[in-house]
Amino acid sequence: MISNQNILIKLNQAGFRIKDKWLVKGVSLQIEKGKIVTLIGPNGSGKSTTAKIALGIYKKIDGEVEKYTNKVGYVPQKISIDWTLPLRVKDFMVLTENLKDEDLNEALSLTGVIQLKNKNLGDLSGGEFQRVLIARAISKKPELLVLDEPVQGVDFTGEIALYKLIKKITDELNCGILLISHDLHTVMSATDHVVCLNGHVCCSGSPMDVAKNNEYKALFGEQASQILSRYEHRHDHIHTSDGEIKKN
Repeated sequence: MISNQNILIKLNQAGFRIKDKWLVKGVSLQIEKGKIVTLIGPNGSGKSTTAKIALGIYKKIDGEVEKYTNKVGYVPQKISIDWTLPLRVKDFMVLTENLKDEDLNEALSLTGVIQLKNKNLGDLSGGEFQRVLIARAISKKPELLVLDEPVQGVDFTGEIALYKLIKKITDELNCGILLISHDLHTVMSATDHVVCLNGHVCCSGSPMDVAKNNEYKALFGEQASQILSRYEHRHDHIHTSDGEIKKN
């Protein structure tokens, strides 16, 4: 029996190895509807491997995956496209999916790129292309959305805008999100649960709990912890016109 009907997926001591080399080992986490779980860690720490375990791409795994939904959207870290092809956004959206026009338009509208519908992919900026990729992933209204480094190739202002969009998608679609990112101070402040990996789970918890953890500091440095603390302080409350402080 499922004790929590909001749970979409659970990893229990999950791991994956190739021959005698573990890519990641002993990962336990769960993703619920309307919640964002962020995986962080240095290069080669097992973040993408963990995402592929959750997606069922890797079959022969250690541990187990309990999956309670088949409605999954995925934005991979890398995608191969021949940029010389005259492929429009609307054609790309239906390349491997049968989409109704209303669903296609709704996804592009939610991600703020409906005006690019007839534009060629090769003419898009990095941020525009990432929004189109996310639109494609949410076009079938998934319950679980997996985003592997969704802000790559985007400048700092664009990163913040994309993370706001990801939070908006969670709120509007009530989907759970598994997010992989290196951008600690921007993404961790908005996430519900953070899992820090380095081949295994170094630490996990709320963004502030992870930022204070010694293993996190050992991986990313004391400065990263301080930056996140300052960022969290700036964004966890608002100042009203009469001088009062209210929590967001």
